[in-house]
Amino acid sequence: MSLKANLASAKVNKNDEFYTQLRDIENELKHYKHYFKDKVVYCNADDPRVSNFFYYFSYNFEHLGLKKLITTCYKNQDLNLFTQNDSERAIYLEYEGEKDGGLVPTIDNIGINYLEGDGDFRSKEAIKLLKEADIVVTNPPFSLFREYIGQLIKYDKKFLILGNQNALSYKDIFPLIMENKVWLGYNTGSQEFIIPEDAPIRSGQRVDENGTRYQKFGNIAWYTNLDTKKRHDTLPLFKRYNEEDYPKYDNYDAIEVGKISDIPRDYKGIMGVPISFIDKYNPEQFEIVGINTSYSDEINYEEAKPIKKYINAKQFSKSGKISSGSKINDSSTLIHKEIPDKTYYKADGIDDYLTITYARVFIRRRSDC
Repeated sequence: MSLKANLASAKVNKNDEFYTQLRDIENELKHYKHYFKDKVVYCNADDPRVSNFFYYFSYNFEHLGLKKLITTCYKNQDLNLFTQNDSERAIYLEYEGEKDGGLVPTIDNIGINYLEGDGDFRSKEAIKLLKEADIVVTNPPFSLFREYIGQLIKYDKKFLILGNQNALSYKDIFPLIMENKVWLGYNTGSQEFIIPEDAPIRSGQRVDENGTRYQKFGNIAWYTNLDTKKRHDTLPLFKRYNEEDYPKYDNYDAIEVGKISDIPRDYKGIMGVPISFIDKYNPEQFEIVGINTSYSDEINYEEAKPIKKYINAKQFSKSGKISSGSKINDSSTLIHKEIPDKTYYKADGIDDYLTITYARVFIRRRSDC
């Protein structure tokens, strides 16, 4: 059975199973060709029977100059593409180029091997293969993203993987961003994945004329530690600082910058910017010093830690409802002399009115930029 036929017919009964489309892989991987020469690529969350990552690297093996391609597959009892016994076994595949007389690289003429365990990326067998690899490229289970990227860092591997942009603010991920151990690749935003025909019904799904189901996500990103040209692009700055347009937070020694395009070119202190800034982050132009979350005290540089905590905070909605305002201590706050025309907060010892911002990353311009 051809790869594309497998891709369309495979039934994988897991909510975490999303097949990356070939066009999305090609659109990102075209920027990294020079990294793959003489390298071992490991796709450790990919069944070669249905994976477009296997398709891409096997068909471009000579073009990229690869040394070896390895894929491993977690066993799945619903993947009835071969015999029932085979489908219940985890597999792996190793491909070293056209040593088979120039045949098209498919699993039928490459051959598959069986793992003794379940093929989980955390298993001893998978880790042994990981140690052999130079670069890991795949779409890992989103629900295990923290643990997955943590393993790559532990074993000091180069990688290019897909993930949800929400992971940028995770306690385990943001420090890696801040320390320039991980950054974003070229393509972020909306992306469609092929999903199994028995996947749960959710919003953002469609079915094409061939009956293939797709799930659309609006917040997907490529995470990597392979250097990119994009990462060194200077963000153009046009605005100049003034106190009216850039109010200072009440609980952080920093100013509020509501849009990335509004970052002032002449302010040398700490600024709170939307988390989407990470997609524009050039470490030669800016320094990331913290974030406003529940764990900010643990990771923020000393100068970016909260300068106050609110006691007995209350939230006042526009409808007049009063509720707990505890989340105010996980946010950046702006102070108002008059009651704001939106949800606001009060706390012990605060005579004025407070509002909170969305998630903010704290940054500072490099002195020579």
